[in-house]
Amino acid sequence: MRRRYCFALDLKDDPVLIAEYKRHHESVWPEIIRSIKGAGVEDLEIYLLGTRLFMILDAGPEFSLEAKAQADLANPKVREWEELMWKFQEPLPQARPGEKWLLMERIFKLEA
Repeated sequence: MRRRYCFALDLKDDPVLIAEYKRHHESVWPEIIRSIKGAGVEDLEIYLLGTRLFMILDAGPEFSLEAKAQADLANPKVREWEELMWKFQEPLPQARPGEKWLLMERIFKLEA
């Protein structure tokens, strides 16, 4: 059974930084792609409106947010990517110190 997770995060309100962030996502490092897929993520999309980012992550039943977080901490290349991305990102007001992408609550789903 496929599961969907949605996350939000802000970018710094700087058009130059936003353009650079978008360029980085035109050619995401292959190690990052392998890490994402290796964790059981089947599809991942990021959308941008102004400075607000919205990420949709679709994963298989073996996927675990906790396991992915632990694997990311143990992967030097993922840590390097995250450190680079933090240059562009701004935590949401309700984020705790060091928190980036915040999991969103689904409040509606149109059923077939």
